[in-house]
This record gives sequence, C-alpha cells and structure tokens, in this order.
Amino acid sequence: MTTTQKKVLTTQEVATRFNELAQQEKWFEIQEEFFADNVKSIDPPQSPYFGYAEGKADVRKKGEDFVARIEAAHRMYTSEPIVTGNHFAVAREKDLTVQGYGRIQINEIMLYEVKDGQIVSEQFFY
Repeated sequence: MTTTQKKVLTTQEVATRFNELAQQEKWFEIQEEFFADNVKSIDPPQSPYFGYAEGKADVRKKGEDFVARIEAAHRMYTSEPIVTGNHFAVAREKDLTVQGYGRIQINEIMLYEVKDGQIVSEQFFY
C-alpha cells in the first residue's frame, strides 16, 4: 500500500467507529467521516418528521433542518451495532421537544449499508 492509498475499512470497522461517535452524539461527524457522496437517507413514507434525501449535502441539510427545531433533548440512546455482511443496525431512542411537534419520542431501528468503507444508505424504521 502506498502512502496515497487509503485503507478501505470493513463494515465491522465502520460500525465500531460509528458507535464511538454515536455514543458522543456526533452525528454530523459520522456523516463527514463515512457518508458516500451519493448516500441515501430513507425514512418511513408516512413520517411526519423526515423524508427522503439523496446526496451527502442534501442528507446533511435534512439533519440540520431537524436539529435546528430541537428545543430540548430529554433522553438520547443508541445501542451497540449489530453487524452482518455489508450492513449494520442500531436501536435509537430519542425523547425530544421539537418546535412544531411538542415533546416526541422516536424509537427506531437504524439500518446502514456499507460499500467500499463508506455508508451508502441509511434507513430508519419507526
């Protein structure tokens, strides 16, 4: 490996680093470090909070728009990742007060697909 080549992380390595950052609530750092330029972010079709976004910039804007409306975070929890093949999943629980919605609780499964050491999709089930 030359100094210009970057080691491609395995799905397990991505999930391990993802977990380190998630435990610190560093979600935008996760995006910067791991999201592919063409990443897809998929929420349930009837979600009142989020929709679909594609592309690193649009996925970041989706997150920033929601974070800007959070008035208070009462509880945040992310489980250890479960890894298989090129996917990993975590359980996520959020108890928030959000402008326009009041106090909400979101209990979800977050599923990530990894290709060539980058996250190419995130899908949320809640």
